[in-house]
Amino acid sequence: MPTVALIEDEAGIADFVQRGLTRSGLDVRTAADGDAGLELALSERVDLVVLDLMLPRRSGTEILEVLRDRRPGLPVIVLTARGEIDDRLAGLRGGAVDYIVKPFVLAELEARIQVQLRVARQVPDTTLRYGELSIDLLARRITHRTRTIHLSTTEFELLACFVQNIGTLLTRSQLQRAVWGYRHDLSTNIVDVYVGYLRRKVSGPDGSLLKITAVRSRGYRLEAAA
Repeated sequence: MPTVALIEDEAGIADFVQRGLTRSGLDVRTAADGDAGLELALSERVDLVVLDLMLPRRSGTEILEVLRDRRPGLPVIVLTARGEIDDRLAGLRGGAVDYIVKPFVLAELEARIQVQLRVARQVPDTTLRYGELSIDLLARRITHRTRTIHLSTTEFELLACFVQNIGTLLTRSQLQRAVWGYRHDLSTNIVDVYVGYLRRKVSGPDGSLLKITAVRSRGYRLEAAA
């Protein structure tokens, strides 16, 4: 069931839209201000956002800017009372895929949501997920919840290799070929060094977010996330 984030501060409109879209088979989560709305939209479970522009705490325009940077593939439909052509152009240029002006017909909103969900399903998923980690292969960005984790190119490639092979024992030779592009060199401990870098950098408040297990004399295995 697709999940829609509805960011709307007018309770009557939010309730009306939520009930209507839920009857259509959509899972609708709501937020009544910009801060809560941004947190909701950044959640990986959200497939599409319906966004009002005039919100307390943080404007819809600001949310669009953050989403364009943090979740560029997430479709956002603006639903607002601001209907001037300059407003429409600003919303579309800001990253929205569609723009609907209030008052509106619920059936039209639903139809436009379904169109954007179909388009999104046709785009290959370029994001890997491991627990609460999100790894964007195109933007080469790693995030944990709302925190960005900065890795070098080699560290990023090693992390992606592990996440693409969860639960599989990867020998040092396999890792060297996949990440560095050469056959195993017994004279170097480069794999062990970079696994150490990953464990230190990809960590949370309670310890490492990566469950990388060393298999004696063989290699490493990334265990499934809790």
